[in-house]
Amino acid sequence: MSSTWFETVAVAQRRAKKRLPKSVYGALIAGSEKGLTLQDNQTAFGELGFAPHVAGQAAVRDLSTTVMGQDLALPVMISPVGAQAVHPDGEVAVARASAARGTIMGLSSFATKPLEEVIAENPRTLLQIYWCGDKDRLVQRIERARAAGAVGLILTLDWSFSHGRDWGSPSIPERMDLKAMLRFAPEAITHPRWLMGFAKTRRIPDLTVPNMVDPGEPAPTFFGAYGEWMQTPPPSWADVQWLAEQWGGPIMLKGVMRVDDAKRAVDAGITAISVSNHGGNNLDSTPASIRALPAIAEAVGDQIDVVLDGGVRRGSDVVKAVALGARAVMLGRAYLWGLAVNGQAGVENVLDVLRGGIDSAVLGLGRSSVRELSPDDLVIPAGFTRALGTSGKSRP
Repeated sequence: MSSTWFETVAVAQRRAKKRLPKSVYGALIAGSEKGLTLQDNQTAFGELGFAPHVAGQAAVRDLSTTVMGQDLALPVMISPVGAQAVHPDGEVAVARASAARGTIMGLSSFATKPLEEVIAENPRTLLQIYWCGDKDRLVQRIERARAAGAVGLILTLDWSFSHGRDWGSPSIPERMDLKAMLRFAPEAITHPRWLMGFAKTRRIPDLTVPNMVDPGEPAPTFFGAYGEWMQTPPPSWADVQWLAEQWGGPIMLKGVMRVDDAKRAVDAGITAISVSNHGGNNLDSTPASIRALPAIAEAVGDQIDVVLDGGVRRGSDVVKAVALGARAVMLGRAYLWGLAVNGQAGVENVLDVLRGGIDSAVLGLGRSSVRELSPDDLVIPAGFTRALGTSGKSRP
Protein backbone atom coordinates (compact mmCIF):
# COMPACT_ATOMS: atom_id res chain seq x y z
CA MET A 1 0.00 0.00 0.00
CA SER A 2 1.29 3.47 -0.85
CA SER A 3 2.93 5.33 2.02
CA THR A 4 0.87 8.38 1.07
CA TRP A 5 -2.46 6.56 1.52
CA PHE A 6 -4.40 7.26 4.72
CA GLU A 7 -7.37 5.56 6.36
CA THR A 8 -8.98 8.56 8.06
CA VAL A 9 -9.22 12.32 7.70
CA ALA A 10 -7.55 12.62 11.11
CA VAL A 11 -4.45 10.90 9.73
CA ALA A 12 -4.50 13.21 6.70
CA GLN A 13 -4.60 16.19 9.05
CA ARG A 14 -1.61 14.93 11.07
CA ARG A 15 0.41 14.37 7.91
CA ALA A 16 -0.57 17.76 6.51
CA LYS A 17 0.57 19.42 9.74
CA LYS A 18 4.01 17.80 9.39
CA ARG A 19 4.30 18.67 5.70
CA LEU A 20 3.12 22.29 5.69
CA PRO A 21 4.90 25.42 6.94
CA LYS A 22 3.45 26.67 10.22
CA SER A 23 1.77 29.72 8.64
CA VAL A 24 0.13 27.68 5.89
CA TYR A 25 -1.18 25.05 8.28
CA GLY A 26 -2.29 27.75 10.71
CA ALA A 27 -4.44 29.34 8.02
CA LEU A 28 -6.26 26.01 7.53
CA ILE A 29 -7.16 25.38 11.15
CA ALA A 30 -7.90 28.96 12.17
CA GLY A 31 -11.19 30.08 13.65
CA SER A 32 -12.31 33.54 14.71
CA GLU A 33 -11.78 34.91 18.22
CA LYS A 34 -11.80 32.13 20.84
CA GLY A 35 -12.74 29.41 18.35
CA LEU A 36 -15.99 28.43 20.09
CA THR A 37 -17.90 27.97 16.84
CA LEU A 38 -14.97 26.16 15.24
CA GLN A 39 -15.00 23.65 18.10
CA ASP A 40 -18.77 23.29 18.28
CA ASN A 41 -18.96 22.47 14.57
CA GLN A 42 -17.09 19.24 15.33
CA THR A 43 -18.27 18.55 18.87
CA ALA A 44 -21.94 18.68 17.89
CA PHE A 45 -21.61 15.70 15.54
CA GLY A 46 -20.34 13.63 18.46
CA GLU A 47 -23.47 14.40 20.46
CA LEU A 48 -25.63 12.64 17.87
CA GLY A 49 -25.95 8.87 18.08
CA PHE A 50 -27.19 6.16 15.72
CA ALA A 51 -30.05 3.68 16.12
CA PRO A 52 -28.83 0.67 14.09
CA HIS A 53 -30.55 -2.52 12.95
CA VAL A 54 -29.04 -6.01 13.21
CA ALA A 55 -30.74 -7.86 10.35
CA GLY A 56 -32.48 -7.19 7.06
CA GLN A 57 -29.92 -4.70 5.78
CA ALA A 58 -29.63 -4.03 2.05
CA ALA A 59 -26.81 -5.85 0.28
CA VAL A 60 -26.18 -2.83 -1.96
CA ARG A 61 -26.63 0.79 -0.92
CA ASP A 62 -27.33 3.78 -3.17
CA LEU A 63 -25.33 6.78 -1.97
CA SER A 64 -26.26 9.13 -4.83
CA THR A 65 -28.23 12.35 -4.52
CA THR A 66 -29.05 15.49 -6.50
CA VAL A 67 -28.17 19.10 -5.66
CA MET A 68 -28.89 22.13 -7.84
CA GLY A 69 -29.92 19.86 -10.71
CA GLN A 70 -26.60 17.97 -10.61
CA ASP A 71 -26.34 14.24 -9.88
CA LEU A 72 -23.78 13.39 -7.20
CA ALA A 73 -22.30 9.93 -6.70
CA LEU A 74 -22.20 10.61 -2.95
CA PRO A 75 -23.72 13.37 -0.78
CA VAL A 76 -20.46 15.32 -0.52
CA MET A 77 -19.56 18.49 -2.45
CA ILE A 78 -16.35 20.50 -2.59
CA SER A 79 -16.72 23.75 -0.67
CA PRO A 80 -14.90 26.75 -2.17
CA VAL A 81 -11.68 27.69 -0.37
CA GLY A 82 -9.42 30.50 -1.54
CA ALA A 83 -5.64 30.61 -2.00
CA GLN A 84 -4.87 26.88 -1.83
CA ALA A 85 -1.13 27.20 -1.22
CA VAL A 86 -0.92 23.70 0.25
CA HIS A 87 -0.03 22.18 -3.15
CA PRO A 88 1.20 23.68 -6.44
CA ASP A 89 -1.72 22.21 -8.42
CA GLY A 90 -4.23 23.76 -6.00
CA GLU A 91 -7.79 23.99 -7.25
CA VAL A 92 -6.98 22.21 -10.52
CA ALA A 93 -6.04 19.06 -8.58
CA VAL A 94 -9.22 19.35 -6.51
CA ALA A 95 -11.30 19.71 -9.67
CA ARG A 96 -9.78 16.55 -11.14
CA ALA A 97 -10.36 14.63 -7.93
CA SER A 98 -13.98 15.73 -7.53
CA ALA A 99 -14.70 14.88 -11.17
CA ALA A 100 -13.12 11.45 -10.73
CA ARG A 101 -15.34 10.79 -7.71
CA GLY A 102 -18.52 12.07 -9.33
CA THR A 103 -19.21 15.25 -7.42
CA ILE A 104 -19.44 19.04 -7.76
CA MET A 105 -16.51 21.42 -7.48
CA GLY A 106 -16.99 24.71 -5.66
CA LEU A 107 -14.41 27.28 -6.79
CA SER A 108 -13.64 30.39 -4.76
CA SER A 109 -13.42 33.82 -6.35
CA PHE A 110 -10.27 34.08 -4.24
CA ALA A 111 -8.78 30.97 -5.85
CA THR A 112 -5.33 31.15 -7.40
CA LYS A 113 -6.29 29.10 -10.48
CA PRO A 114 -8.41 30.57 -13.31
CA LEU A 115 -12.02 29.48 -13.56
CA GLU A 116 -11.52 28.27 -17.13
CA GLU A 117 -8.71 25.88 -16.13
CA VAL A 118 -10.78 24.43 -13.31
CA ILE A 119 -13.90 23.92 -15.44
CA ALA A 120 -11.76 22.14 -18.05
CA GLU A 121 -11.04 19.52 -15.35
CA ASN A 122 -14.51 19.42 -13.81
CA PRO A 123 -17.32 20.84 -15.98
CA ARG A 124 -19.65 20.67 -12.97
CA THR A 125 -18.12 23.66 -11.24
CA LEU A 126 -19.93 26.28 -9.15
CA LEU A 127 -18.26 29.69 -8.97
CA GLN A 128 -18.44 31.21 -5.53
CA ILE A 129 -18.64 34.98 -5.38
CA TYR A 130 -18.62 37.52 -2.60
CA TRP A 131 -20.65 40.73 -2.64
CA CYS A 132 -17.57 42.68 -3.65
CA GLY A 133 -17.40 45.84 -5.73
CA ASP A 134 -20.24 47.62 -7.52
CA LYS A 135 -22.95 45.89 -9.53
CA ASP A 136 -21.09 46.35 -12.79
CA ARG A 137 -18.17 44.41 -11.33
CA LEU A 138 -20.51 41.69 -10.08
CA VAL A 139 -22.13 41.37 -13.50
CA GLN A 140 -18.64 41.13 -15.02
CA ARG A 141 -17.87 38.11 -12.82
CA ILE A 142 -21.26 36.54 -13.50
CA GLU A 143 -20.79 36.82 -17.26
CA ARG A 144 -17.30 35.33 -17.03
CA ALA A 145 -18.79 32.37 -15.14
CA ARG A 146 -21.50 31.99 -17.76
CA ALA A 147 -19.02 32.13 -20.65
CA ALA A 148 -16.75 29.59 -18.97
CA GLY A 149 -19.61 27.13 -18.49
CA ALA A 150 -20.11 27.22 -14.71
CA VAL A 151 -23.21 25.21 -13.78
CA GLY A 152 -24.13 27.51 -10.92
CA LEU A 153 -23.10 30.21 -8.48
CA ILE A 154 -22.51 30.27 -4.74
CA LEU A 155 -23.14 33.64 -3.13
CA THR A 156 -21.20 33.55 0.13
CA LEU A 157 -22.54 35.83 2.84
CA ASP A 158 -21.26 33.99 5.94
CA TRP A 159 -17.95 35.84 5.89
CA SER A 160 -19.17 39.21 6.98
CA PHE A 161 -16.97 40.27 9.86
CA SER A 162 -13.27 40.77 10.48
CA HIS A 163 -12.18 39.19 13.77
CA GLY A 164 -8.83 38.53 15.36
CA ARG A 165 -7.94 35.18 16.88
CA ASP A 166 -7.08 34.65 20.51
CA TRP A 167 -4.11 32.48 19.51
CA GLY A 168 -2.95 34.91 16.83
CA SER A 169 -3.67 35.04 13.12
CA PRO A 170 -1.22 33.28 10.80
CA SER A 171 1.07 35.64 8.95
CA ILE A 172 0.20 35.84 5.24
CA PRO A 173 2.16 38.17 2.92
CA GLU A 174 0.54 40.60 0.51
CA ARG A 175 2.55 39.05 -2.32
CA MET A 176 5.41 36.55 -2.63
CA ASP A 177 8.18 38.98 -3.53
CA LEU A 178 11.85 38.68 -2.53
CA LYS A 179 11.24 40.30 0.84
CA ALA A 180 8.43 37.87 1.66
CA MET A 181 10.48 34.88 0.49
CA LEU A 182 13.36 35.86 2.77
CA ARG A 183 10.96 36.35 5.68
CA PHE A 184 9.34 32.95 5.26
CA ALA A 185 12.48 31.08 4.22
CA PRO A 186 13.04 29.47 7.67
CA GLU A 187 9.54 27.97 7.57
CA ALA A 188 9.94 26.70 4.01
CA ILE A 189 13.42 25.25 4.52
CA THR A 190 12.26 23.24 7.52
CA HIS A 191 9.44 21.73 5.43
CA PRO A 192 11.41 20.50 2.40
CA ARG A 193 8.73 18.24 0.88
CA TRP A 194 6.30 21.14 0.59
CA LEU A 195 9.04 23.38 -0.77
CA MET A 196 10.21 20.80 -3.33
CA GLY A 197 6.67 20.40 -4.59
CA PHE A 198 6.69 24.03 -5.69
CA ALA A 199 10.35 23.95 -6.75
CA LYS A 200 9.62 21.17 -9.25
CA THR A 201 7.07 23.41 -10.98
CA ARG A 202 9.47 26.38 -10.92
CA ARG A 203 6.67 28.42 -9.37
CA ILE A 204 6.29 29.98 -5.95
CA PRO A 205 2.93 29.98 -4.13
CA ASP A 206 0.76 32.47 -5.99
CA LEU A 207 -1.30 34.90 -3.92
CA THR A 208 -3.07 36.63 -6.82
CA VAL A 209 -6.75 35.94 -7.50
CA PRO A 210 -7.45 35.82 -11.26
CA ASN A 211 -11.19 35.17 -10.98
CA MET A 212 -11.89 38.65 -9.66
CA VAL A 213 -11.24 40.19 -13.10
CA ASP A 214 -11.73 39.26 -16.76
CA PRO A 215 -9.16 36.96 -18.39
CA GLY A 216 -6.10 38.90 -19.48
CA GLU A 217 -6.53 41.67 -16.90
CA PRO A 218 -3.92 41.98 -14.14
CA ALA A 219 -5.10 39.86 -11.23
CA PRO A 220 -5.31 41.58 -7.83
CA THR A 221 -3.59 40.15 -4.81
CA PHE A 222 -5.63 38.23 -2.27
CA PHE A 223 -5.52 41.17 0.13
CA GLY A 224 -6.25 43.62 -2.66
CA ALA A 225 -9.50 41.77 -3.36
CA TYR A 226 -10.13 41.46 0.37
CA GLY A 227 -9.81 45.23 0.68
CA GLU A 228 -12.36 45.75 -2.08
CA TRP A 229 -14.76 43.42 -0.29
CA MET A 230 -14.31 45.26 3.03
CA GLN A 231 -15.13 48.59 1.36
CA THR A 232 -18.30 47.28 -0.31
CA PRO A 233 -21.56 47.89 1.61
CA PRO A 234 -23.23 44.58 2.56
CA PRO A 235 -26.11 43.47 0.30
CA SER A 236 -29.82 43.74 1.07
CA TRP A 237 -32.34 41.01 0.30
CA ALA A 238 -33.29 43.04 -2.77
CA ASP A 239 -29.64 42.82 -3.84
CA VAL A 240 -29.66 39.05 -3.34
CA GLN A 241 -32.76 38.79 -5.54
CA TRP A 242 -31.13 41.05 -8.16
CA LEU A 243 -28.08 38.77 -8.31
CA ALA A 244 -30.25 35.65 -8.65
CA GLU A 245 -32.13 37.31 -11.51
CA GLN A 246 -28.91 38.40 -13.22
CA TRP A 247 -27.62 34.84 -13.17
CA GLY A 248 -30.93 33.20 -14.08
CA GLY A 249 -29.79 29.70 -13.14
CA PRO A 250 -28.99 27.54 -10.11
CA ILE A 251 -27.62 29.68 -7.29
CA MET A 252 -26.76 28.81 -3.70
CA LEU A 253 -26.79 31.22 -0.77
CA LYS A 254 -24.06 30.17 1.65
CA GLY A 255 -24.21 31.16 5.27
CA VAL A 256 -27.84 30.67 6.33
CA MET A 257 -28.23 29.88 10.04
CA ARG A 258 -31.76 31.16 10.69
CA VAL A 259 -35.20 29.97 9.61
CA ASP A 260 -36.36 33.48 8.73
CA ASP A 261 -33.29 34.00 6.52
CA ALA A 262 -33.94 30.66 4.81
CA LYS A 263 -37.48 31.76 4.00
CA ARG A 264 -36.23 35.09 2.67
CA ALA A 265 -33.78 33.19 0.46
CA VAL A 266 -36.67 31.24 -1.07
CA ASP A 267 -38.56 34.47 -1.70
CA ALA A 268 -35.45 35.97 -3.34
CA GLY A 269 -35.28 33.20 -5.94
CA ILE A 270 -32.37 31.29 -4.45
CA THR A 271 -32.37 27.61 -5.48
CA ALA A 272 -30.14 26.18 -2.72
CA ILE A 273 -28.86 27.24 0.68
CA SER A 274 -25.86 26.13 2.69
CA VAL A 275 -26.41 26.05 6.42
CA SER A 276 -22.99 27.40 7.35
CA ASN A 277 -21.03 29.59 9.73
CA HIS A 278 -17.98 29.73 7.44
CA GLY A 279 -16.25 26.95 9.31
CA GLY A 280 -16.06 28.98 12.51
CA ASN A 281 -14.31 31.86 10.73
CA ASN A 282 -17.13 34.36 10.99
CA LEU A 283 -19.01 35.46 14.12
CA ASP A 284 -17.72 33.40 17.03
CA SER A 285 -20.32 31.96 19.46
CA THR A 286 -22.60 31.11 16.53
CA PRO A 287 -23.92 27.56 17.11
CA ALA A 288 -22.66 24.63 15.08
CA SER A 289 -24.30 24.48 11.69
CA ILE A 290 -25.58 20.93 12.34
CA ARG A 291 -27.58 22.30 15.29
CA ALA A 292 -29.32 24.86 13.06
CA LEU A 293 -29.95 22.41 10.21
CA PRO A 294 -33.10 20.55 11.37
CA ALA A 295 -35.29 23.63 11.84
CA ILE A 296 -34.17 25.12 8.53
CA ALA A 297 -34.66 21.87 6.61
CA GLU A 298 -38.13 21.44 8.10
CA ALA A 299 -39.08 25.00 7.15
CA VAL A 300 -37.85 25.14 3.54
CA GLY A 301 -36.51 21.72 2.58
CA ASP A 302 -39.49 21.04 0.33
CA GLN A 303 -38.93 24.29 -1.59
CA ILE A 304 -35.16 24.57 -1.91
CA ASP A 305 -32.07 22.35 -1.77
CA VAL A 306 -30.51 22.44 1.69
CA VAL A 307 -26.87 21.46 2.24
CA LEU A 308 -24.67 21.67 5.31
CA ASP A 309 -21.16 23.11 5.68
CA GLY A 310 -19.04 22.92 8.81
CA GLY A 311 -17.18 20.33 10.88
CA VAL A 312 -17.51 17.28 8.62
CA ARG A 313 -14.62 14.88 9.21
CA ARG A 314 -16.18 11.41 8.78
CA GLY A 315 -18.67 9.57 6.64
CA SER A 316 -20.86 9.17 9.71
CA ASP A 317 -20.99 12.98 9.97
CA VAL A 318 -22.35 13.10 6.44
CA VAL A 319 -25.03 10.54 7.28
CA LYS A 320 -26.09 12.49 10.36
CA ALA A 321 -26.45 15.67 8.30
CA VAL A 322 -28.50 13.91 5.61
CA ALA A 323 -30.70 12.28 8.26
CA LEU A 324 -31.44 15.75 9.64
CA GLY A 325 -32.55 17.12 6.28
CA ALA A 326 -29.47 18.00 4.21
CA ARG A 327 -29.23 16.76 0.63
CA ALA A 328 -25.45 16.79 0.91
CA VAL A 329 -22.58 18.34 2.83
CA MET A 330 -19.90 20.72 1.63
CA LEU A 331 -16.35 19.71 2.51
CA GLY A 332 -13.65 22.27 3.28
CA ARG A 333 -10.63 21.69 5.53
CA ALA A 334 -10.70 17.89 5.13
CA TYR A 335 -10.00 17.88 1.40
CA LEU A 336 -7.26 20.50 1.82
CA TRP A 337 -5.41 18.16 4.17
CA GLY A 338 -5.64 15.45 1.53
CA LEU A 339 -4.43 17.90 -1.10
CA ALA A 340 -1.46 18.82 1.07
CA VAL A 341 -0.49 15.20 1.61
CA ASN A 342 -0.79 13.85 -1.93
CA GLY A 343 -2.30 16.32 -4.39
CA GLN A 344 -5.17 15.02 -6.52
CA ALA A 345 -4.78 11.49 -5.17
CA GLY A 346 -4.97 12.84 -1.62
CA VAL A 347 -8.28 14.57 -2.31
CA GLU A 348 -9.60 11.37 -3.90
CA ASN A 349 -8.40 9.52 -0.81
CA VAL A 350 -10.43 11.82 1.46
CA LEU A 351 -13.55 11.38 -0.68
CA ASP A 352 -13.05 7.60 -0.65
CA VAL A 353 -12.68 7.60 3.14
CA LEU A 354 -15.94 9.52 3.47
CA ARG A 355 -17.70 7.28 0.97
CA GLY A 356 -16.68 4.20 2.95
CA GLY A 357 -17.94 5.73 6.18
CA ILE A 358 -21.23 6.76 4.58
CA ASP A 359 -21.79 3.29 3.19
CA SER A 360 -21.01 1.62 6.53
CA ALA A 361 -23.44 3.87 8.40
CA VAL A 362 -26.22 3.43 5.84
CA LEU A 363 -25.71 -0.34 6.06
CA GLY A 364 -25.86 -0.34 9.84
CA LEU A 365 -29.01 1.75 9.83
CA GLY A 366 -30.76 -0.74 7.57
CA ARG A 367 -31.29 1.72 4.74
CA SER A 368 -30.84 0.98 1.04
CA SER A 369 -30.34 4.62 0.03
CA VAL A 370 -29.16 7.87 1.59
CA ARG A 371 -32.51 9.30 0.49
CA GLU A 372 -34.24 7.04 3.03
CA LEU A 373 -32.36 8.50 6.01
CA SER A 374 -34.45 10.36 8.60
CA PRO A 375 -34.22 11.65 12.18
CA ASP A 376 -35.55 8.24 13.29
CA ASP A 377 -32.11 6.84 12.49
CA LEU A 378 -30.48 9.09 15.08
CA VAL A 379 -30.32 9.48 18.83
CA ILE A 380 -30.81 13.22 19.27
CA PRO A 381 -30.25 14.56 22.79
CA ALA A 382 -32.69 17.01 24.31
CA GLY A 383 -31.79 20.60 23.52
CA PHE A 384 -29.50 19.68 20.63
CA THR A 385 -31.30 21.71 17.97
CA ARG A 386 -31.02 25.49 17.75
CA ALA A 387 -34.10 26.85 15.97
CA LEU A 388 -32.79 30.32 15.20
CA GLY A 389 -35.00 33.00 13.70
CA THR A 390 -38.37 31.52 14.59
CA SER A 391 -39.72 34.31 16.77
CA GLY A 392 -41.56 35.93 13.88
CA LYS A 393 -39.57 39.15 14.26
CA SER A 394 -37.69 38.97 10.97
CA ARG A 395 -35.64 41.98 9.87
CA PRO A 396 -36.89 43.86 6.78
